[in-house]
Amino acid sequence: MSVLPHTEPACLEDPADGAQEIEPHVRPLAEGLTVARMLPALPRKMVGPFIFMDHMGPARFAEGRGLDVGPHPHLNLATVTYLFEGELLHRDSLGTEQVIASGAVNWMNAGAGIAHSERSPVASRAAGPKLHGLQLWVALPTEFEQAAPSFEHHPAEAIPAVEAPGARVRVLAGAAYGASSPVTVRSRLFYVDAELERGARLELPADFQERAAYVVSGAVAFAGQVPRPGRMRVFREGARVTLEALAPSRVVLLGGDRLDGERYIWWNFVSSSRERIEEAKRAWREDRFARIPGEREARIALPPDIGRPR
Repeated sequence: MSVLPHTEPACLEDPADGAQEIEPHVRPLAEGLTVARMLPALPRKMVGPFIFMDHMGPARFAEGRGLDVGPHPHLNLATVTYLFEGELLHRDSLGTEQVIASGAVNWMNAGAGIAHSERSPVASRAAGPKLHGLQLWVALPTEFEQAAPSFEHHPAEAIPAVEAPGARVRVLAGAAYGASSPVTVRSRLFYVDAELERGARLELPADFQERAAYVVSGAVAFAGQVPRPGRMRVFREGARVTLEALAPSRVVLLGGDRLDGERYIWWNFVSSSRERIEEAKRAWREDRFARIPGEREARIALPPDIGRPR
């Protein structure tokens, strides 16, 4: 989603356990909707292959209004949209037109380049639509960065759920807790939505190089530390981490193994090649990306110079 230039969240190391805690940068995206940006942070740009994370809402739009993020481009990444509440209409330059509802997963591989838009569906606008969810970007291994773009939609009933004492865990992407998501991923990762009752304990998957937990709501202790809701905690490699819910809580767990080298990010573009990002900027400025069928509104303009890809 991004659309606006990135402002980096704050990231501080906790001397008690060596974990990093990220405080988001919060900004308005539309009338009535704020977005909390978790990644990329400074100095923590990525967690495994995850290089971007926005928490949208919760929000309730005025009657007849909604979210309208017009046509914009992506490069060498996969966008992952997951909603706790509400609906969004996704359109892209492959000709895809798909409404995503709560509990479903939209996974768009931008590969060599794609354009898409995200809007509140017309049918939901009359009553004033609700919106609450996450969008993450996954950087792709170099061998897949320039692959042909593709799109997958998996409805809520296709996402595997694992029941544990006091916990319900949905594996949105990758593999964890003995379950595997149907989403096609290109690197080793996990992305999990965990709903916890008060007193529930849940151990983080241990066999990934980088792991993080994001407290969506409630109160959760990690080795005696209790970050406020809306904070991400990134754990030391190899550390055994158990979550304990101090109240009914919702936590998103994510991570994976590190990718094969540096990734650069500029606006909506992510790549292992700065030169490729510069070419994508020229292509969008010169209207050389494929058009989105059904979209009549003007494309979102390339932002003014915001420095080199970093």
